Amino acid sequence: MSTRRTLLVAGAATAAGVAVPAPARATAPDRELRRILKEIDPVRIEAIVRRLVSFGTRHTLSSQDDPVRGIGAARDWILAELQRHAAASGGRMTVELQSFIQPVSPRIPAPTRITNVIATLRGSVTPERIYVVTGHYDSRVTDVMDAVKDAPGADDDASGVAVIMELARVLATRAPESTLVFAAVAGEEQGLYGSDHMAQRYRDAGADIQAMFSNDIVGTGDAHDGTRDDPRTVRLFVEGVPTSETTAEANTRRSVGGENDGPSRQLGRFVKDVEPAGMDVRVVWRRDRYLRGSDHISFLLRGYPAARFTEPRENFDHEHQDVRVENGIQYGDLPEFCDFAYIARVARVNATALWSLAQAPGTPKGVVVDTTQLTNATTLRWQVGTEPDLAGYEVVWRETTAPDWQHSLPVGKVGTVTVDLSKDNVFFGVRAVDTTGHRSPVAAPRPAG
Repeated sequence: MSTRRTLLVAGAATAAGVAVPAPARATAPDRELRRILKEIDPVRIEAIVRRLVSFGTRHTLSSQDDPVRGIGAARDWILAELQRHAAASGGRMTVELQSFIQPVSPRIPAPTRITNVIATLRGSVTPERIYVVTGHYDSRVTDVMDAVKDAPGADDDASGVAVIMELARVLATRAPESTLVFAAVAGEEQGLYGSDHMAQRYRDAGADIQAMFSNDIVGTGDAHDGTRDDPRTVRLFVEGVPTSETTAEANTRRSVGGENDGPSRQLGRFVKDVEPAGMDVRVVWRRDRYLRGSDHISFLLRGYPAARFTEPRENFDHEHQDVRVENGIQYGDLPEFCDFAYIARVARVNATALWSLAQAPGTPKGVVVDTTQLTNATTLRWQVGTEPDLAGYEVVWRETTAPDWQHSLPVGKVGTVTVDLSKDNVFFGVRAVDTTGHRSPVAAPRPAG
């Protein structure tokens, strides 16, 4: 089969195909995804949140060995639950404790063992391609160094841990084409230490992580502050300029643009395109909120596409607060301020994104735009994927002022294409399509030559 095509684009019509409005990746979930979404259970999610709260505190510096109170008791319970889910996977899911000693640092006064609990569901077709979802199981109160007071951490972040645990339960019996990782990480409140260690382990192993999602503070669409409920919106924070950008990459970007086309921005567009009916993923073009951060940053630092889910409007009386009543106001991160049906809806958004990513071809690799000569045509090149159900590729483009892809052009199972459309005037991208119509996230080209 030829690996090159030349397409003459004139408006919407072409000599070798037709450029059309860029389609959403799915108009409705496939049959298996519909089953998955139905099985996500708010009652089970409530039970997880309340069980995590029952450990009193889950502060990173709290007891590692007390069987009923502290972060060690929470760790052991999460491990047992994930192992129980893995037992139903037919050997496809494995569960591990990933422990390390964190040296003394600004919020770690003495060397401290930090442990991530990780469930890995191996892909059935392309297991080397990995998608990660996390919640952090540590908690805190007003004084970030106080490991003694009750720190219920219902919203921050038992809600996120409940999402990943419920996804692990429901997906353990499935066979996604690519590998899915469900991780409860620790040390987030002290400095993202658990996720930092996890991301570095993946980087050292050369892991092909094509997306990572942090679920952090996803407990309610209602801020409990008199504002209108927003029960079907979840924010997704996605950075523009990559955190890991090199000086050379920055120089190129300043010349030709691309601030809105990094891998994480493409991931945000993908999630929005496949969002389940009845939910609104509000994509926010920032790495995170002002003065805040979460575990996706650890993955961004290693060059992995990553994003953070969080509720639409926070109530800061219920985050990072000692549990108390003051002037008639209840402070503290208590389970009564969570909406478990809302958490289930956020879990369905995660499930839809993860399943759609795992079943689609991988994001195209090695995408470049030829800049060796001055021309009004555009030549794009990329590596042809090896997925057995790969049908081909689509070239997409948009005006430089447009936020989302506006046009797409099927080009077949090729690795090079030339279109009669100037790269100076629009932004281009390439995505893969399989035989059932699943589309990958877009990869934006870098200049070559």
